[in-house]
Amino acid sequence: MKITAIETFLMHAGAPPARTIATNPTPESGNVWNARNWLFLRIQTDAGITGIGECSGWPRVIETAVKDLTPLLIGQDPTHIERIWQRMMSAMMGHGVLGTVGSGAMTGIDMALWDIKGKALETPVWNLLGGQVRDRIRVYGHAGAPERALDLVSRGFTAIKTGGLSDTVERVDAIRAAVGPDVDLMVDMHGPPWMTTKDAILLGRALEPYNLLFYEDPVAPENRDGLRRVQDAVQIPIAAGERLSTIWGERELIEQELVDVIQPDTGRTGGITQMRKIAAMAEAHFITVAPHSGSLGPVAEYAALHLMAAIPNALILERVEDDVPVRQQVILPAPKVVDGHIEVPNRPGLGVDIDEAIVAAHPSMGNLSIPGHPDDGAYAEGTWSEHVYFQSRARNARRFGGG
Repeated sequence: MKITAIETFLMHAGAPPARTIATNPTPESGNVWNARNWLFLRIQTDAGITGIGECSGWPRVIETAVKDLTPLLIGQDPTHIERIWQRMMSAMMGHGVLGTVGSGAMTGIDMALWDIKGKALETPVWNLLGGQVRDRIRVYGHAGAPERALDLVSRGFTAIKTGGLSDTVERVDAIRAAVGPDVDLMVDMHGPPWMTTKDAILLGRALEPYNLLFYEDPVAPENRDGLRRVQDAVQIPIAAGERLSTIWGERELIEQELVDVIQPDTGRTGGITQMRKIAAMAEAHFITVAPHSGSLGPVAEYAALHLMAAIPNALILERVEDDVPVRQQVILPAPKVVDGHIEVPNRPGLGVDIDEAIVAAHPSMGNLSIPGHPDDGAYAEGTWSEHVYFQSRARNARRFGGG
């Protein structure tokens, strides 16, 4: 069996029409944080078996990277996944240290190769990874207010994540009061460049009474020393790793035990090949795995389900629920959340395909999040037009548990 072609499928997956982003977003054009794209790809073979994958990291740019890599793969045996991965890695060495664009391209290709191998052997991908440790995967949803949290709980969710840089403690307090003590809560600070280490520690300490499952990205991912200080000072499990790629990107977080929960992104970390290695590294350090999927489409979610079914240290999977209706329409079949879990797929390969007509009906409309708009949600009220690093301790006192 040989690879004969690779097709890409880029689509807009941002806000519903009422909040659609302009083709060239500006701070005046609406909530530009919703300028999200999904990039899928399909690998064709001379045996008639195809594989589906998804790339994330910067989808419009990654599409070009995939096309650049395609000639390297034509004629290769798709079942030799590790060899192809190393071939791609070597081909990109001349561009510098691999970032999320290069690893994002490799991710979609790698994912599709596992899909092909599973279909060729007529077995699910999780079986190729060592078999099932579990037959369903626990997931969590997102809520910014008690009403949303209660809605998720009414649908069976037993874990909820919230976040934001303004009134964080107040928000967590309200959600905890609404859902009670038996629902797991998480807080995501999104690793903003303006969050100082001491502020992250102050906030983390203020959140300690709420019995959080984890405190995510309290400082920028570049601030490794700061993350170490937060880990030592805050009595909540620390989670990070979503903006990194490959085993080398996640290595320091794991080997230095800067986190209790590692969060590789299923769409940009280098594929299932890298995800299973990261999980093994984490297992050796007693670190659990909770893959990131906040910007991902549903094909990458399928890949995460297979991975988490096969590893012993899977904690929980991020589930973007109700973001855009097209999430349920673009794939066949769409996974369902039952009692806070998703059943592990049992079909050969990944067990999913895309509806190309749905992709074509949602052309890309921009793919860049421009900060500095009042709808961003990342700034305190009245500060969005200030310098990007502006923070007001007085205005945000409640995020530290103050008055």
